[in-house]
Amino acid sequence: MVEELWPGVSPAWSSFVHVPSTAAVELPGTVRKWHVLDNGPDLAAAGVEPAGTLLCVHGNPTWSYLWRTLLAAGASADKPWRVVAVDQLDMGFSERTGAFRRLEDRITDLGNLTDALGITGPVVTVGHDWGGLISLGWALRHRRQLAGVVLTNTAVHPAGYSLPPALKLALHPAVHPWGTRSTDAFIRVTHSLAQPALPAPVREAFALPYRGAARRQGVANFVADIPAVETHPSWRTLNSVAEGIRRLNVPSLVLWGPKDPVFSDRYLRDLLERLPASSVHRFEGAGHLLPEDVDIASPVFAWLQTAVEKPADSALRRTEPFRPMLAELDERAGDTSPAVVDMAPLGGDCAAAGPRTLSWAGLAERVNALAAGLAAAGVRPGTRVNLLVPPGIELTSLIYACLRLNAVIVVADAGLGTKGLGRAIKGAGPSFLIGIDRALIGARAFGWPGTRISVSELSPTRRRVLGVKHTVEELIADGAGSEVPWHPADPDADAAVLFTSGSTGPAKGVVYTHRQLAAMRDAIKDTYNLRAGTSLVAGFAPFALLGPALGATSVTPDMDVTSPRTLTAAALADAAVAVDATTIFASPAALTNVLATSGELDAPQRAALAQVELLLSAGAPIAEPLLAQVQDLVPKASLHTPYGMTEALPVTDISLEGIRAAGSGNGVCVGTAVSRAEVAIAEVFPDGSVGSEPLTVPNRTGEILVSAPHVKDRYDRLWITESHSASIDGWHRTGDVGHFDDDGRLWVEGRLGHILSTADGIRTPVAAEQAAEAVDGVGRAALVGVGPAGAQVPVAVVETDPPARRAGTASPRLTAAVRSRVAGLVGLDLAAVLVLPQMPTDIRHNSKIDRTALAGWASRLLAGGPVPRLGKGKR
Repeated sequence: MVEELWPGVSPAWSSFVHVPSTAAVELPGTVRKWHVLDNGPDLAAAGVEPAGTLLCVHGNPTWSYLWRTLLAAGASADKPWRVVAVDQLDMGFSERTGAFRRLEDRITDLGNLTDALGITGPVVTVGHDWGGLISLGWALRHRRQLAGVVLTNTAVHPAGYSLPPALKLALHPAVHPWGTRSTDAFIRVTHSLAQPALPAPVREAFALPYRGAARRQGVANFVADIPAVETHPSWRTLNSVAEGIRRLNVPSLVLWGPKDPVFSDRYLRDLLERLPASSVHRFEGAGHLLPEDVDIASPVFAWLQTAVEKPADSALRRTEPFRPMLAELDERAGDTSPAVVDMAPLGGDCAAAGPRTLSWAGLAERVNALAAGLAAAGVRPGTRVNLLVPPGIELTSLIYACLRLNAVIVVADAGLGTKGLGRAIKGAGPSFLIGIDRALIGARAFGWPGTRISVSELSPTRRRVLGVKHTVEELIADGAGSEVPWHPADPDADAAVLFTSGSTGPAKGVVYTHRQLAAMRDAIKDTYNLRAGTSLVAGFAPFALLGPALGATSVTPDMDVTSPRTLTAAALADAAVAVDATTIFASPAALTNVLATSGELDAPQRAALAQVELLLSAGAPIAEPLLAQVQDLVPKASLHTPYGMTEALPVTDISLEGIRAAGSGNGVCVGTAVSRAEVAIAEVFPDGSVGSEPLTVPNRTGEILVSAPHVKDRYDRLWITESHSASIDGWHRTGDVGHFDDDGRLWVEGRLGHILSTADGIRTPVAAEQAAEAVDGVGRAALVGVGPAGAQVPVAVVETDPPARRAGTASPRLTAAVRSRVAGLVGLDLAAVLVLPQMPTDIRHNSKIDRTALAGWASRLLAGGPVPRLGKGKR
């Protein structure tokens, strides 16, 4: 009967326990009947000694059924755990006591139960909703037994916040009795929060204990006991728990559903302020009923194994020399030569306002004034500050001011698109948000977190509408002449959260420490011999931020940095003229447009480009023919294409001469490792699995691994993602696939997720794409697999020149030409050739093709079903 009514629950787990009650609400000698789900009998029957006990506490209006996946996984884990999931009194199938139980009573109740069950230690508490607060209350009273804490979508304090609208409504006197007791409305609404919807049998199982008004009194009381104001009877207990957990020194794991309308990300930020050392994972798309929305058992038991069963030794502080990012700026604080130049400053364009220049002395003064002003506004070491400002003097000043205060900069640019940008900002949870007008409008419209600071001056009305507390100029005025608060620099403290482009899925926050940022600077400096006195044009946003740290004069061209294709040859040349540039950084998409507009250059502009000594193109691979055309524009320059990613930039480097020497091959040759970096591969086997041994042998295709001082510290609030990324000890798993040639050069063959799993084994896409792009009339090409894994067929999707008028199958002539070229050069028989007017790409680079979206599109088109339009850029 249990199995039929409670899907996923073993009858052996269900039991009742008679427990003496010492809660203040009870008379002395009272005994209460509890219902629990306990996998202990399974372990005992198998003769297994558990590693410890997971004590799982549900919230309102669920019951122990919420934890059934943990109960099942606990018995089958590599090191089994006993899982005890309780039904709180007046809830689930436990006794209806008739007493109004406050938060204090419920914490006492839980202690009574664990005493009756004889649970000692080690114990890891697991809590959801208000069960999180109750489980933490138990944890604080049982410190000797406590081994860890797991929390899912809960809250420990409403300080500074108003209650969520849903709870406000449930507490309203006109709604509360009807919504929580007389009817099952509160229960049904809670069930509706699941993402996706609960299957009918599961929904019925959750509702089963609460049939009839008499059985819902506990639900009503739970809602009424929410301490929304300081005069509430449970406020004191809530405050005691909320402050007490700051002193917990056990491992903690926080799993979160961001789509929760009850416990939003603001409660996550509050939790992490109290438990800052927590491992955190946000499941995009998941909501309030997180244990129903996603698999939480796998990450919980993986975390138990690494954090509780085998806790890592305290990491030794690295002892290599550390030169702070601001060292060069500090040393040149009296230098009146140009440090930063804006070709199109904020508030104007180049033609109207002319370039804006700031000297090293002016930059140092501005940075110090900003730092003092930010400190007065509440920025402290570790405070997260989101910067929604385009590259240039303003962004440079703000970044170095934050670094001066040991604050953490959060950089998520508009190239992510509105949806991606909002997801990134909410995920990072900054305390301050500094932005241009458009960013502040987005913050207001979409509820992005953080005290808002405007880069530009605003009218009083606009300031009020946008919720702006300060402006940058006000901060500078407040901080001018003030002493900057001094904090001892911790090289291994967080310095920045930089977001990936979102070209391979939702953008991920990448955390760098001060030491790792400095190592990135040094890798670039040493690889390309960049020294103080270099003058660089930063047409690729990440490099604009490194100029002052390198001691280089940097200029930002007149372009939309969120769309690299807007960089024209004239804008690039004008920027080079402004600083007598010796170095240029630009993305492939930017260089493509530079070449397309190079006919507009006049003689002085061409002369300025002719003096460039080094050109770097980063962001995506660049073909030799394009580089050769670029060489004509900068005839004296050494052309290099570093390979890297947000998690480690750069990783390898190759010059135009090196590309020519490597010739053609399976993929794109990206050269050899940069200064102090190591590269290896983990072999990909025919079934698509990846080995765990780092290899450097030639001609073995595998996932590319990187080890270097400038590799990220971790992914931000993505503990599961980080665990996978670091699963090969000492290496970052890039997700890219490639091989070494006989001369030790690395070739990139594509992404791990884009490998084709055919009947003949795995095939990587890049070589076939290069072959297709060699056909006359083809621009960019992408190879995708259509069909089930193990039987996929290869399909080429191409852009044509001129662009196709509509998406569909290629003409017979083009199909034959592409098939012949791919078969002849790569030995791959294409099932079809399709055309698109324009490939779906990421916004930031305008060059990384979304092959996953293309594969789905091609599958639907070839199946004859309705085919949605593909966007030009991922948002």
